[in-house]
Amino acid sequence: MNETTLTIAGHDVPVVTHQAVVVGTGAAGYCAAERLYDLGVTDVVLVSDHINGGTSRNAGSDKQTYYKLTLSGGDPDSVREMAQTLFEGGAVDGDTALVEAAVSAQGFLHLCDLGVPFPRNKYGEYIGYKTDHDPRRRATSIGPYTSKSMVEHLQASVESKGIRTYDRCRVVDILTADDGKGGRKVVGLLVLRTDVQDGAEESRFLVLRTANLVYATGGPAGIYSNRVYPNGQWGASGAAYRAGVDGKNLTEWQFGLASTNPKWNVSGTYMQVLPRFVSTAQDGSDEREFLSEAIPDYGRQLSLIFLKGYQWPFDIRKARDGSSLIDLLVYRETVLRGRKVYLDFRSNPVQPELDASKLDKEAYEYLEQAGALTGTPIERLRHMNEPAYQFYLEKNPGVDLEKEMLRIDLCAQHNNGGLVMDAWWRSNVEGMFPIGEADGVHGVYRPGGTGLNAGQVAAIRAATYIAARRSDAATLDDTAFEAAVANRAKEDFDLFDTATARAAQSGAENVHQYMKNVQELMSAKAGPVRQKDEVDAAYRQVGEWLDEYESTVSANAGSRRSVDRLFLVRDILTTAYVYLGAMAEYADHAGNTSRGSVLYTNPEGDLPVKGYGDDPDTPLDMEDIFRFKLDGGAYNGVTQETRFSQDSDTQANGTVSCSWRPVHPIPEDDDFFENVWRSYRENGNID
Repeated sequence: MNETTLTIAGHDVPVVTHQAVVVGTGAAGYCAAERLYDLGVTDVVLVSDHINGGTSRNAGSDKQTYYKLTLSGGDPDSVREMAQTLFEGGAVDGDTALVEAAVSAQGFLHLCDLGVPFPRNKYGEYIGYKTDHDPRRRATSIGPYTSKSMVEHLQASVESKGIRTYDRCRVVDILTADDGKGGRKVVGLLVLRTDVQDGAEESRFLVLRTANLVYATGGPAGIYSNRVYPNGQWGASGAAYRAGVDGKNLTEWQFGLASTNPKWNVSGTYMQVLPRFVSTAQDGSDEREFLSEAIPDYGRQLSLIFLKGYQWPFDIRKARDGSSLIDLLVYRETVLRGRKVYLDFRSNPVQPELDASKLDKEAYEYLEQAGALTGTPIERLRHMNEPAYQFYLEKNPGVDLEKEMLRIDLCAQHNNGGLVMDAWWRSNVEGMFPIGEADGVHGVYRPGGTGLNAGQVAAIRAATYIAARRSDAATLDDTAFEAAVANRAKEDFDLFDTATARAAQSGAENVHQYMKNVQELMSAKAGPVRQKDEVDAAYRQVGEWLDEYESTVSANAGSRRSVDRLFLVRDILTTAYVYLGAMAEYADHAGNTSRGSVLYTNPEGDLPVKGYGDDPDTPLDMEDIFRFKLDGGAYNGVTQETRFSQDSDTQANGTVSCSWRPVHPIPEDDDFFENVWRSYRENGNID
């Protein structure tokens, strides 16, 4: 590392140079840093806004899943078959699906070697189970904290190597230059040091000069108010879009039922023990079991609740007459009726005693085998999964499910789309490698737990490529570097100076209000139920906020939180603008048809139906907002890519444009051993 100082717009900014910079201290980021070091790129550092924050370390479920190639039993499986499963999720590139499958065992077994206690039987087989969208038994888990254990073991490995972490650093901008081929290349990263107070001698800003940037910033959770992402998980995708990185499949989010305080997925056992669904007025009055309005048949209601355990994500294919009808009914209570929704584990649904004979065969046999056909939901929960009960008891704030109800909502949980990348996780900006949930590797559907596998695979691939092809990538000399970054850095410093001066003059700040406004707008108009005209209106509104931001935002220079959010909110606004542009274009392109975890309202569509009895196809008495048409897989063979273009002269909000291309098929490469061996000896088969 060498350190210099750069003076731009009156700010003296320290500049440190490194061979590679990894942004993010989750499971993917730590894995990338560790792999880079082991492959010889020892001048690698990590950058984090909060080393103990993030989704990997702080999120989970009753049995958080890791998805990989089958490593036990006699069930047939293969790399090609797993790739086909991923590919069939829709809008997925076959080459990246093949890589995910091929490298899954390598990534998984490395975690085992580090000490992550994935269960295996006495013969050494890593046992598995089926998860959602999984035809095999590829899933495994160590319980609620699978990703947390991964992070902790990867972090220990990184720290044992002496790899430095720049903590408390908010991404401000990715710095780029002309690559000489009509595109852009990474030359550095500008961050805000949130641990530096106003008036300190040291700079609040830091520039990391590098030719290799691994971007493991997680999903853009900050754009939604109604989210199950842990507090402190924001994402930093806006900086990537400002730098010219394209987006892919941005419309494809995953939504699911989750508790709101603490934030946690209520999947698995929480549903399989058949809790009572209750809604109340905002003041807690008028308690009622609202599911019975649309699902009056007792046995069917219980069976659909049970199915939510492993059909947890909202799936529009199951909204007509299946378990995702429950998600829509929760949405109706909270969004359309303005009520609060709770799970009550103290009492059985509908009637005091559980009549298990009314359950569907699948639910009955499962609960019978578990010895849980009687009692109350909390008794069944503690019998089947005591840690699931203890989890809420031990959280802050704690919730005792034996004594109180658990508030839930339909929340944003995972972005299947993200930044574009190829089979080596290279983006369209040279030297930029998005990995983890920040990348766009997933499509419309994905088996549960693939996110954890994909992050490890992406880290391995990006590190392998950098070590083999970019370890000696030259950084710009001082003069060229300053010329390349001066304009972008000046914009950022001017924003800081004018926003803090505005707050000092007025005595008030508004940066937090901007955040609240955009998050609430996104949850209301761009969540699991979307109406084309409202998405268009939200797109225009966020564009106006982004356009005016520099001239109206105010942040208190004496408040580290306020200054931190100055650039965070700009990032959120940029991200929301790009995502809304993609959603609006998708609705036009797909004719308001629905897929994945989203219902696009279609006036010509059908409502959910009763799904039972003598008239199963009779429409339910529901609002027209819930009319939809399935796309029927019409767009599974193509993927939407999105570009944000900004006019640096006018600082207008920029334009969002989308294009569609066929997905890459699963490669049919020559696998004759001698041919592969020969090319491997020549270049490691790294193209």
